[in-house]
This record gives sequence, C-alpha cells and structure tokens, in this order.
Amino acid sequence: MKQSFAWWCFANRGVEPEALLSGAARLGYEGVDLLDEALWPLARRHGLTVSAALGHGTLTDGLNRPANAARIETELRANIARAAAAGIPVLICFSGNRAPDLDDKSGLATAAATLARVAPQAEAAGVILALELLNSRVDHPGYMADRTAWAVRLCEQVNSPAVRVLYDIYHAQIMEGDILRTIDTHHRWFAHYHTAGNPGRGEFGGNFDRTQELNYAAILSAIRRTGFTGFVAHEFIPVGDPLAALARVHAFTFENQPSDTAFTQPFSA
Repeated sequence: MKQSFAWWCFANRGVEPEALLSGAARLGYEGVDLLDEALWPLARRHGLTVSAALGHGTLTDGLNRPANAARIETELRANIARAAAAGIPVLICFSGNRAPDLDDKSGLATAAATLARVAPQAEAAGVILALELLNSRVDHPGYMADRTAWAVRLCEQVNSPAVRVLYDIYHAQIMEGDILRTIDTHHRWFAHYHTAGNPGRGEFGGNFDRTQELNYAAILSAIRRTGFTGFVAHEFIPVGDPLAALARVHAFTFENQPSDTAFTQPFSA
C-alpha cells in the first residue's frame, strides 16, 4: 500500500509547489493525486508518481447521459494515452448527476456502455478507469454514483480489469457507513482509495480522532488485510502547515499495520 495526497487540498496554503512536492517525497509519500499537468515533470523529478488524474469532464454532467457518450469517449481515449505516457495508473471517472428524465438503471447502462468501449484501450495501456463514489447528501447533491452497490454493478456489467471503483471513505461514510464490511466484501473492485475525516473532511489520527467519527486505524488495517498494493490518497483539509499535516497522517498510516491475528472471518458472517 502506497501513500499519496490530493493536490487540491494542500496546494495554495503557504507552501510553494516545489517545496510541497519535495517535502512530501522526503516524508515518504510516493504519489500525488489530481496534480496540475504543468507540474507533472516536477513531481517526477522528486520521485513522485501522479497517482490519479481526471479521466474526463465533468463531474455533474458525466457518464450517465447518452448525450455525453461521444464527448467522454473521446476525452477518455486521449487521456488514457496521456496517462500511459506519463506513468499515471488511474484515471478518475464520474457518473454525473441524476435528472428527472434519467433513472439510476438507465444511467448505469449508459455509463457502462461508454466505459466498455474504451476499456480495451485502457487494458492495453495498463491504465485503470476508476469511477469515484461521491456523497449526494452534503457535497454533491444529485450525484448518481453515491452508493457502492451502484458502482460495483457498473464494474460487473463492463467486466474489464480496467474498470474499477475509487472508494472515497469520507463520501461513503456520509452515504452508507459500514466501511469495514464494505471493504471486506467489495475490495476486489477498489483500485484506489481516498481518505478524510468525517464530519468536515478533516485530518484523522492522533488527537484529531476526537473530532471525527471514522476509526482510521481499523480502516487502514482492513485495507492492508485485503492485500491492496495501490495508492491510498489523503484528501483532507489540513489544519495549519500542510507539510506538518502530511507528516502526521503519513506516520499514522504507516504505523497502523495489520496484526498477526488479522481477522479470518468476513464481516458478513
């Protein structure tokens, strides 16, 4: 399991881009999500992988609408080639929002059809198209892929190793909770994780655990027990100095190794 961080959370908070990237690398981070393309060479210079980038636009007007299919397919094909050339393992995809004329079943079928057309190119390039789960209660009203079950059904329908889920723990907690059981049950579909405390998308671990409801010690151990070797990207809003926050969370995540007595019974038992 490799640690990365979401650029948008930590940039423009008093630390210059090169200092932030080089500092994160010195702390032990291996990647950075959603980095501005102009900074990709700088990340590589400091030994950081761009661990995830946007696959297409836009979040609200996404894969679930037939009118968007041609546009998004063109964008995905171009970005798959770009990601492969830059060594980016994951492209983030979005369902788009619900609408009065669009039910969840039809939206899923449309999204799956578009992803199925580009999946062979992604497979050949070694790039994963990861549909991100987002909450529709607080941050993204109307977003269709707001439940794990919907995203997993989409992956099953496409039936490609290149189409998977970005399991965002913060968003999943708001919508459905049951994080440990969900990881245990559905981890085979999860290609990338995002972390943040809830409520408030705050920092977690240490004294910060007193301000939010997620038990990240248990969650991180559960992820490790699945054998996950991809990136866990921290997407929380730092308090104070962003490098100090990244240092605290990196240490907390690193320290929470699974024990020798890891559970052997599934949570659903």
